[in-house]
Amino acid sequence: MTTSPRTPHDVLTIGRVSVDIYPLQDGVGLEDVSTFGKYLGGSATNVAVAAARHGLASAVVTRTGNDPFGNYIHQELRRLGVSDEYVSGVPDLNTPVVFCEIFPPDDFPLYFYRAPKAPDLVINPDELDLAAIANASIYWSTVTGLSEEPSRSAHFAAWQARGRRPLTILDLDYRPMFWASPAEASAQVALALSHVTVAVGNKEECEVAVGETEPLRAADALLERGIELAIVKQGPKGVLAKTRTETVEVPPYFVDVVNGLGAGDSFGGALCYGLLQEWPLRRILQFANVAGAIVASRRECSTAMPTTTEVEEIMKGLPA
Repeated sequence: MTTSPRTPHDVLTIGRVSVDIYPLQDGVGLEDVSTFGKYLGGSATNVAVAAARHGLASAVVTRTGNDPFGNYIHQELRRLGVSDEYVSGVPDLNTPVVFCEIFPPDDFPLYFYRAPKAPDLVINPDELDLAAIANASIYWSTVTGLSEEPSRSAHFAAWQARGRRPLTILDLDYRPMFWASPAEASAQVALALSHVTVAVGNKEECEVAVGETEPLRAADALLERGIELAIVKQGPKGVLAKTRTETVEVPPYFVDVVNGLGAGDSFGGALCYGLLQEWPLRRILQFANVAGAIVASRRECSTAMPTTTEVEEIMKGLPA
C-alpha cells in the first residue's frame, strides 16, 4: 500500500483495459473480415481517456500482461494524456483482446478474450494508492470490477478509504459473460451502492442493480439506497437524471451511427467534466449526450473521444 502526496487527480478510474481489434469493414462477420484496426480499449480506460480529452488530469488503475500488448497500452495511455502510474503487469497472464463486429446502426457484437483470467481482475487491495483514491476529485468504478477476486476486495477497500466522498461514481456497466449469475451481480451491486454517491446505467443495468427498468422508478430506487445523483440512460429516448430536489430529462442527439460501443464511455468522461465545472444538471446531460453521440458516429472508441470544443460547437445549435 502506498501513499500519494501529489496533486490530486481530477478523474481516477479503476477497471477494465484491453486492446480492441475492430474490423475496418462494416456489415461483415469476423470470419470474412480482412482488415482490422488496433485501439486502446476497456470501459474504465476509455472513460479516463474521454476525461483527458476535456483537459482533465486523469489516471486509470488497472493491470495488463507483461507482453507487447501490455507495452502498447502503456504507450497509448501516455499518448492520449492518461497517467499510467497505476498500471502494472501480471506475470503469466495475457493482456486482454476484444474483437467486435460492426453492423450499423444497432448491432455490435463483442467477443472478449480474457481467459483464463484478465489481469485487470488481479488488482490487489494492498497494491492500491489509497491516498490518491481518497483525494481524487472524481473516483470512477464499474460493476465489472466486482465480478471476481481479488478485484472485488480491492474495490471495497478503495471505497472504504474514500469514505463515500462526493463524486464517487459507479458505472452500472453489467456484462453477463463476466458473472456466474445475475443474482450474484445484483448482490454485489447492492453492497457497492452503499459506498458511492453517483450511479450511471441504462435500463437493463438498473434492473440488475435495483430491480427496476422504468427510468423514474429506477432513479428513485437508487436514491433510496443513498445515491445523490442517479442517471438512467434510455438510448433513443435520451437520458434521465434525478437528485432529491431535481429531475431532468433531455432528448438524445441523433447521428448516423457507425459504432455504438464507445458512446457510453464518452458520455462518462463528459459527465465527469460537467460535474467538475459545476454546471446545471441539464447542461451536464446535454454535453454528455452530444459527446456520446460523437463517438457513436466514429469507428473506434478511445481515439474517437471528442474535445470540449467539438462538443460545444454542436451544443450551440441545440435548444437551451
